[in-house]
Amino acid sequence: MAALPALIAHAKKRAPGFARILQEIDPRKIKTRKALAALPVTRKSDLATLQKELPPLGGLNATPVEKLGKLFISPGPVYDPEGRGKDWWRTARGLFAGGFRAGDRVINTFAYHFTPAGSMLESGAAALGCTVIPTGTGQTEMQVAAIRDLKVNAFVGTPSFLKLIVEKADELKADISSLEKAHVGAEYLPPALRKSLNERGIRVSQTYASADLGLIAYESVMPDGTLNEGMIIDERLILEIVRPGTGDPVAPGEVGEVVITSFNKDYPLIRFATGDLSAVLPGTSPCGRTNMRIKGWMGRADQSTKVRAMFVTPRQINDIVRRHPEIVRARLVVEGDAGNDRMTLKCEVRQRLQSIAEAIVASIRDVTKLRGDVELVEPGSLPNDGKVIDDLRKYT
Repeated sequence: MAALPALIAHAKKRAPGFARILQEIDPRKIKTRKALAALPVTRKSDLATLQKELPPLGGLNATPVEKLGKLFISPGPVYDPEGRGKDWWRTARGLFAGGFRAGDRVINTFAYHFTPAGSMLESGAAALGCTVIPTGTGQTEMQVAAIRDLKVNAFVGTPSFLKLIVEKADELKADISSLEKAHVGAEYLPPALRKSLNERGIRVSQTYASADLGLIAYESVMPDGTLNEGMIIDERLILEIVRPGTGDPVAPGEVGEVVITSFNKDYPLIRFATGDLSAVLPGTSPCGRTNMRIKGWMGRADQSTKVRAMFVTPRQINDIVRRHPEIVRARLVVEGDAGNDRMTLKCEVRQRLQSIAEAIVASIRDVTKLRGDVELVEPGSLPNDGKVIDDLRKYT
């Protein structure tokens, strides 16, 4: 945390977007997690709008565009920079924790066009001294041939594409037994798939990264191949878990939205809300790395839904909660058939009084402009899954 004041000062001086966002902030006072939690949140969902206002990067870049190494394009469109430094995305640490070493022959099947995933993992593998085969996505027969002919021993890409390659190798009766480890990301890894790959002799570790932040967290593997629980936060980041729709940190162990502060001199994102759900895992990893761990990716934080033609958002639910200090935690449940939507705000409270329920009903109407019921429940009775809005309607 000692480096926070310098980071805030750097962002205010060099990045005009953050100069505007943090204009009232004195960097010298931002020395603790509590002080950091008082700063505004910049959401991933805001990037497209910010970039239209201050093109091309929303003024969040502290290094001028002409001095950057690459610019990438994500759907939106949203533009993401890459600087010129070695392992700029910091992915080498996650690869190493997954067992990648100098001399490995790595087939990199992440996309190399528009989005940064291919470049992101290639730079990390190169920093470790690996030899990279940049295949990108598609053409499974050529992928199989490359693994077979070049004796590739390491894979980088999505778990689903690795599954396709293995199945294609079986179909072709091609020997890809040289493949002994894989570092996967960008989508959910089913436990059954990990198990089946392990049974084939392919040890699988996961990375959690994004196009704006680079590496966020990674799994670690013991020398005997044992996978350690949770994902370790990259040491050059500060992680917070906040209640979706707010910037308010949740209690330790509670599921919430992942918010990251990055000490990247080119693109110093401060309190950047990723839109992903996770929770802090207590203790340190058995591998010896001592940084904070999370439970991994646990879903999306953007739970906005439409009720009777009106959007209802997590932010609105949290606005209601803030009006009533009696509420410990709340979840909006939406049920019903088409044209007959029903909203019930389930509220954990210490005293279930009718007067409290009536006041909350009024706040629901005031904030959302919709009618809703209230159900008062015991503290701790709502699931710890990060959901603020639970849409139970069946869509056909």
